[in-house]
Amino acid sequence: MHVFVTGGTGQTGPAIVRELIEAGHRVTGLARSDASAARLRAFGATVLRGSTEDLDSLRAGAAHADGVVHMAFGGDFADPDDLIRRDCAAIAALGDALAGSGKPLVSTSGTLVTRAGRVSTERDAADPGSVAAFRIPGERECLRFADRGVRCSVVRLAPTVHGPGDYGFVPALIAAARRVGVSAYIGDGANRWPAVHRFDAAALFRLALEKAPAGSVLHGAAEGAVPIGAVAERIGRILGIPVASLTLDQAREHLGNPFLATFFSLDVPVSSEHTQELLGWRPRHPTLLADLESGDYFTPQASIRAEEIWAPRRG
Repeated sequence: MHVFVTGGTGQTGPAIVRELIEAGHRVTGLARSDASAARLRAFGATVLRGSTEDLDSLRAGAAHADGVVHMAFGGDFADPDDLIRRDCAAIAALGDALAGSGKPLVSTSGTLVTRAGRVSTERDAADPGSVAAFRIPGERECLRFADRGVRCSVVRLAPTVHGPGDYGFVPALIAAARRVGVSAYIGDGANRWPAVHRFDAAALFRLALEKAPAGSVLHGAAEGAVPIGAVAERIGRILGIPVASLTLDQAREHLGNPFLATFFSLDVPVSSEHTQELLGWRPRHPTLLADLESGDYFTPQASIRAEEIWAPRRG
């Protein structure tokens, strides 16, 4: 299969590109810069120059492919309306190019669109009051193409996609713990987060591309309910520093970032049982806590990268 991929040089995209190529698929990746183009070629992909704002490039990439994986998502997170506009326009362009073909379109969302405080399944509707509600219109835009002859599906990724070179939420906890000398969680630390290893997520995207039925919502969570307190305890033990419970206000000061504090206070467990049964997806890479022990999370390079991305912000 010839697959057109957007976002192929982001956090998870490179693993997906490599997974597809190793499975025998040909990949063309969208690249807006020389550096991104060089990375894609190094993975073994061909390159289409353009951006997700260049809808003609998206249509051309999709029209010449046998399927599409849409990973790209970005813009100013202080302007959610613009994020929604960009995402929906990109998905609409990709879907229009595939309409009537029966070809697959796999788009990306996050499990944080689900309702907090309970274990959510793939069949549960997204919650308009969720912290990631700005991803919901993109889900709907993708899934509407099921009625237009596109084998469309949405993969909701866990908020923690861990593995080599991770610069997401967990590195932010580690950076704050190093800076303050205390590894912290909020309240009793029992609030739960989903997690998935990047290589398991890549396998899921491949399976979705190959065989997900039209209209599928899939959960990319190998672990559905990792207690944040357990993560903080593991960080504290590895760094050899105290572990403490904080209030939400104290966590905002500790992390130096109100946005992060709000995220780490959420209890957002999910199930991926339906996804695993539907596609035969069997996560086999290390769990989050195991990855903290054996991965590269505590190297000097990881600390520098986390501080650059999650520099303390006030307000």
